[in-house]
Amino acid sequence: MPQDAATSAYVIAPPAVTAVPVAGGGAFPVRRIFCVGRNYAAHAREMGSDPDRELPFFFCKPADALLMNDADMPYPPMSKDLHHEMELVVAIGTGGANIAEADALKHVWGYAAGLDMTRRDLQNAAKKEGKPWDMGKGFDHSAPIGTLVPASTLADPTKGKIELKVNGQVRQVSDLSLLIWSVAETISYLSKLVTLAPGDLIYTGTPEGVAAVQRGDVLEGVVEGVGTVRTKIV
Repeated sequence: MPQDAATSAYVIAPPAVTAVPVAGGGAFPVRRIFCVGRNYAAHAREMGSDPDRELPFFFCKPADALLMNDADMPYPPMSKDLHHEMELVVAIGTGGANIAEADALKHVWGYAAGLDMTRRDLQNAAKKEGKPWDMGKGFDHSAPIGTLVPASTLADPTKGKIELKVNGQVRQVSDLSLLIWSVAETISYLSKLVTLAPGDLIYTGTPEGVAAVQRGDVLEGVVEGVGTVRTKIV
């Protein structure tokens, strides 16, 4: 059977493009997912860290870890301690390196509500042994995300309620004003470490209240002015 000209150079079929649905239609193709660690002081304290304003640090998830359209999340293997982390997600529309903080928001295409799901037992074991966090953070289905909205929808990303309910009960609630590193500061600093590109997502960190979930739990998160994210653990 003849190969399509666009794929004939590959020895296997190229992977599908991961894309997040956009409010009003269309989809946003995803290149990379960067996540900010410990970006709310109260969460830093609950994780046993100093909440002082240290330089931001980042870890990554693969693009195909995204879970969309309110799909169920399978409880991950090799873990008995799956935690939720509710976050504002930033979608980069215009790339660049060494982006000035004053210009950073011009590089944002839009925003979404998201969850950084974490195999806490694997992460803690890795921390203790000085090993990478990858298998605690970057596993399959570990990044539920809601519909993306254009940047103009969130006029001021420095404030707004962020909340997560589990089975209808509030687990996490805070405000974007309590981010240690604002969206603009985060973009600017990250762009000094790597050249950002269109399609990159940044999970901006979670507030306090992270806790374990079990099979059957329904997670419903909201970021004021942005939208919602929902999944059921199965």
